[in-house]
Amino acid sequence: MNIVCFDLEGVLVPEIWIAFAEATGIPELKKTTRDEPDYDKLMKYRLDILKEHGLGLKEIQDVIATLDPMPGAKEFLDELRSQVQVVIISDTFEQFAAPLMKKLGYPTIFCNQLVVAEDGSIADYKMRCEKSKYTTVRALQSMGYDTIASGDSFNDLGMIQASKAGFLFKSTEQIKADYPDIPAYEEYDELLAAIKAVIKE
Repeated sequence: MNIVCFDLEGVLVPEIWIAFAEATGIPELKKTTRDEPDYDKLMKYRLDILKEHGLGLKEIQDVIATLDPMPGAKEFLDELRSQVQVVIISDTFEQFAAPLMKKLGYPTIFCNQLVVAEDGSIADYKMRCEKSKYTTVRALQSMGYDTIASGDSFNDLGMIQASKAGFLFKSTEQIKADYPDIPAYEEYDELLAAIKAVIKE
């Protein structure tokens, strides 16, 4: 039994923090897991910047409301979900993901949660589990699933390498160069064909 696991940002929807950085004119917030492998370090960096500028959840959600899935992403997911179970495993947060899940047709997503203070500021965050993507893939495998995984960033490598088959999608030139053994694709039809080939094996 196969189950396909995807990252969310950079793969199916735009990078939320980059969009927010552009909307607010704060270039420091453009840093993502493509740049910083240590997610805890990255999030503390982001929260410090939000606090410094007096920005909270509402301001981020207002930007998220303007975002749409990447062109072709929903059609790609619809086609794949008609043939195999699909789950999105993301290091984003429930408070960020909800409106984007609606636009993608409500696929299953496992993600984290923000701790929001009464004044709307983001006080902290709660990770669902340690090494969430790798841990989730291993848990699915323990339930009898063969996992197929795809993502674009450093924090996707664990689930990609632990899976029966894994693919980089819209990744950076550096990550592709560092992991030449992982097939890399730029278009949904290429990724769809590669996943379908694995499913048929």
